[in-house]
Amino acid sequence: MSEFNIGTLNERSLHSDLKQFLRREGDNFEVEVDGYIIDIVRQDTLIEIQTSNFTSIKTKINDLASRYPIRLVYPIARDKWIKKLPSDSNPQKSRRKSPKRGRPIDIFNELVAFPEIFQQRNFTLQLLMIQEEEVRRFVGKRRWRSHGWSTEERKLLKVLEIRHFSGLASLLCFIPDTLPNEFTTKDIAYEKGISLRLAQKMAYCLRRMGILELVGKKGRSYLYSPNQTMIY
Repeated sequence: MSEFNIGTLNERSLHSDLKQFLRREGDNFEVEVDGYIIDIVRQDTLIEIQTSNFTSIKTKINDLASRYPIRLVYPIARDKWIKKLPSDSNPQKSRRKSPKRGRPIDIFNELVAFPEIFQQRNFTLQLLMIQEEEVRRFVGKRRWRSHGWSTEERKLLKVLEIRHFSGLASLLCFIPDTLPNEFTTKDIAYEKGISLRLAQKMAYCLRRMGILELVGKKGRSYLYSPNQTMIY
């Protein structure tokens, strides 16, 4: 496991923090390429950082990947601290560690936006497992779903691990070896220790990529099997 400490960054947002972490000598920043603004251009490779959902960049990444080597960088918080700023009702700041722990498999929550991108030879996903701090401010009724708290900024504390995924075969690590030849999303959820919803997203993505194929039904559940001709 590689570990990198972030101690001297002055920029506020997680996106800016990641850009500073990734920078190398000779990089160019905020470069226009074919009408799109790219975060980092490194020789002939385009590097795009995305810290939220992939829907907004679907067209951009698909279009550029048809012509250039492109790397999409996405962070997942293995550890997160939540910092609440003082409010009228509570003048004291608070900081606590979230019980939620991110895992690489969480990437399928985003890949549902355009799973076919992995069929593009020019595409690479760079996954960063990080520690982050989320700063929240109380705004009242405007955020009733989050009990009045709004996320003001996210800060990078540390990069714990870097993983690269390029090509369909690189995603086989997400399929448990303990699965039978034919399996349901409930089987995936059980073997991976994830929610059924995430297992369904994973199966959807891998099927759209051609890694899995539908082979029938078991009760109300679809049965999947690895596509032997494509992968092996």
